[in-house]
Amino acid sequence: MIIGLHDSEKEHFKKAKTFPNYALMKISAYHKAKGDTVEWWDPVKTYDRVYSSKIFDFTEENKDLPPDTIKGGTGYDIESKLPQEIDDIYPDYSIYPDCDYAIGYITRGCPRKCPWCYVPQKEGNIKPYRKWTQLVRFDTPNLILMDNNILACRYGIEQLKDMIGKGWKIDLNQGMDARLVTEEVADILAGLDWIKWIRFSCDTIGQIESIDRVAEMLGSRGIKPYRLFIYVLVRKDLDEADYRVQRLKRHKGIHLYAQAERNEGLGIRPNKAQLEFTNRYIYGNLYRKETWKEYLDKRPWIRQRLERDTDCTN
Repeated sequence: MIIGLHDSEKEHFKKAKTFPNYALMKISAYHKAKGDTVEWWDPVKTYDRVYSSKIFDFTEENKDLPPDTIKGGTGYDIESKLPQEIDDIYPDYSIYPDCDYAIGYITRGCPRKCPWCYVPQKEGNIKPYRKWTQLVRFDTPNLILMDNNILACRYGIEQLKDMIGKGWKIDLNQGMDARLVTEEVADILAGLDWIKWIRFSCDTIGQIESIDRVAEMLGSRGIKPYRLFIYVLVRKDLDEADYRVQRLKRHKGIHLYAQAERNEGLGIRPNKAQLEFTNRYIYGNLYRKETWKEYLDKRPWIRQRLERDTDCTN
């Protein structure tokens, strides 16, 4: 059989760097093990089977895909899952030659039910998924873990502990829940070898004190604030978002990454003010020297432009 693979995000974002598609790598490995030929889908060629994966619901669907294309991923169907025999296979990294790290999950699911997150609906409550030794590559020391709430599972904590001193560098790229960091967990985090950042999320005002506490705990273990990377969810209440930003930046050197809330399935799209806040105010590092109000006061032309967007509340 000749198999065609289609990565919707790779096509959508074009030259922008994206993560390799975990499902497509497993599908490739599965078919190659059966002796099939696997290549990236080309609209001018004919295939015995075509697989398309789409992670985000805002990613545009390619209308030229064959009508019998097997489609999967949250962007197509939140309930879609790989067959177990494919999910159990080690991924084929050769289809993404520029990828110089391993990716994977130690746990799947999440016990929380945050209204902006699809994970509990898609994956259910948190559960063990893989051992870290099943995820690593032996041609690179780097492992990027995509667990959504690894600290909510004792199995996940034990797996992280087992990685200490084994020569592997990790990145928990989805951000950890600071509310779950105990003295034991802080010891583990301080003992791990991180690729660059130690990531947490601060999506509500109620999480700020936990971030403060974790920064102090890790600081006492030699981890400076500049090693911390905080995801900040930005909804339409920008005063609330900036309150979190101003509180978090008290930790000198801390890195913030703002994400405007977006859920196409629920009809939630960021307005112009949210995008100004995330793309210029935060990504431009202007938050380090001024508040959001000061940012707008110094740039009345931006305020006027945003006020013309009737959906903007700030």
